[in-house]
Amino acid sequence: MILVIGGAGYIGSHYVHYAHEQGENLVVLDNLVYGHREALPEGVPLIEGDMGDTALLDSLFTTYPIQAVVHFAAYAYVGESVTAPTKYYHNNTVATLAVLDAMVRHKVKNFVFSSTCATFGNPQYVPMDEKHPQDPINPYGESKYFVERILRAYDTAYGLRFIALRYFNAAGAAPSGLIGESHDPETHLIPLIFQAVMGTRSNIKVFGTDYDTPDGTCIRDYIHILDIAQAHALALKRLLSGGSSDFFNLGNGQGFSVQEVITACEKVCGKPVPVEKAPRRTGDPPRLIGCADKAHAELGWKPQYAEIETILQHAWNWEQHRRY
Repeated sequence: MILVIGGAGYIGSHYVHYAHEQGENLVVLDNLVYGHREALPEGVPLIEGDMGDTALLDSLFTTYPIQAVVHFAAYAYVGESVTAPTKYYHNNTVATLAVLDAMVRHKVKNFVFSSTCATFGNPQYVPMDEKHPQDPINPYGESKYFVERILRAYDTAYGLRFIALRYFNAAGAAPSGLIGESHDPETHLIPLIFQAVMGTRSNIKVFGTDYDTPDGTCIRDYIHILDIAQAHALALKRLLSGGSSDFFNLGNGQGFSVQEVITACEKVCGKPVPVEKAPRRTGDPPRLIGCADKAHAELGWKPQYAEIETILQHAWNWEQHRRY
């Protein structure tokens, strides 16, 4: 059985659906602060609670025959992490440490960690591979980076094997339209664009139009949410077959500018996007693009939905008919 922590959130719920369809036996732990009960498939038990609750963790590991943990639970608002760092260090790092300690106590050896490209900080080169220096520039990135360091130590000391997946911009929704992206507040570009189109917000702000890029707007690497789910499944398969601990970057290897995404959204929905130009935000690099060659070679990962138009179409389908 697989324990999925944060399995009712955006990325976690897509993994749960993917793994459930593959016949995996799952149990989800989620405090539902940002997750949605409605995002889970029927037949997958949800334990509502906090991953830092030691007694709850011991009960879970005693009640269920857990062989592996796939961990998605994290606070992930970069700006908030700067103004409320204690929230991020306690939840993302300290509470994750409680999970790892519970795994050690109950002799569970396999851990897949949803990490982030934010552990790298500002890019020194693009595309960014696993050898890129790690120098996070905000508490969110640091909180994930600290867990990565802890994982190395727990592998050495306790034989807890792990794979950490550092991915770039998760985007899109399930092609079925059953689940998708639903944050409050929403900060991701694609749902913000579609909400502006639908009139649930007045416009989309473009922060900076004078970057050293072809159209002056920032370039980012967008990965379909189901491709991220697939990568987690492949990572766990590697661990369960005796593979060693490692780190992998996930990216499409190609970037799209904010303006390119807006133009593509207009094509997908057939409507104009109301845009407001705004000054640059501090800390926004001109380009963030990932190199996933290692994941391709060693995990056998290949994105199934690499085209930006497909990612946007699935996001638009969800935004028009969202369930939660």
